[in-house]
Amino acid sequence: MITSANNTQVKNVIQLNQKAKARKEQGLFVAEGRKMFGEAPVDWVEKVYITESLANDEKIMEKVKSLSEEKAEIVADNIFRQMCDTKTPQGVLTVLKKPTWTIKDILKGPAPLVMVLEDLQDPGNAGTIFRTGEGAGVSGVFLTKTCVDITNPKVIRSTMGSVYRMPFLYVEDVVSLKAELEQQGIRTFAAHLKGKNSYDQEKYQGGTAFFIGNEGKGLTEEAAQAADCLIRIPMCGKVESLNAAMAAGILMYEAARQRRQG
Repeated sequence: MITSANNTQVKNVIQLNQKAKARKEQGLFVAEGRKMFGEAPVDWVEKVYITESLANDEKIMEKVKSLSEEKAEIVADNIFRQMCDTKTPQGVLTVLKKPTWTIKDILKGPAPLVMVLEDLQDPGNAGTIFRTGEGAGVSGVFLTKTCVDITNPKVIRSTMGSVYRMPFLYVEDVVSLKAELEQQGIRTFAAHLKGKNSYDQEKYQGGTAFFIGNEGKGLTEEAAQAADCLIRIPMCGKVESLNAAMAAGILMYEAARQRRQG
C-alpha cells in the first residue's frame, strides 16, 4: 500500500494530471472515477489506484481482477486525495495508455460523419463534443494542433467515457485535412455566421464533415474558404451565435436525423 506523498508513482500521477508535456512524453493520461475505470478498455490500463476505503468494494475489485496484479495499487486515503485533480475524488484513479488512431480508423465505413475542430480551447466544449458525437453516431473527431489537449483531465471528465470509443486525430490544419477529405468523397460544411443556407436545408446522408471554430473567433478565413458549403444556425433575439459544443450538437443530430430517415 502507498502511504507516502514522496512515492515516485504519486509524484508521477500528479505530473500527468498537471502537465501536457508529461502526458505526451509518457504516452499516458489519467481518468478519475468509478465510471471511467469501469468503462476503460483493459488493454489501455497501465495502472489503477484505489483508496484504502474502497479496497473491499466488490464491483471495483471485480474489474481489478481482470488486470494483472502489478497494475493495481491500494493508496492511503489522504495520499490519494493529493493525486487527484478533482475536489471530491471517488476513490478510483486510472492511468491509461493514450490511444493511437489513424485517418483510416475515422473514415472507414460507407458514409463517415466527422467533426473537425479548429483551435477549440475550452476543455468542457471538447469533451461535450466527444460525448454528443458518440450519441449522434459520429465516426470520429479531427482536431488541429492548436486545440486543447484531449488528455487534459477536464476534457477526459467531460467525455464521460466517450473518449474510449470515439476515434480522434490531431492534424496540422483544416485546409490540408480538407484535401484528404475531398479525396475520400466527403463533403465539408462550415458553421459560419455568413452561411448562405440554414443548417437544416442541406443534405448530410453522404460522407459529411462539420467544421467548428474557436469559441471566441470562430473559424479562420482559410478554413471557412476551404469548406464546400457555409451553413448557419438561425438565431432569434440579439443572440449572434451559440456555444461551440451546442452548435456542434445541433449539426450532429440533424445529420443523425436525416440518416435515420434515409
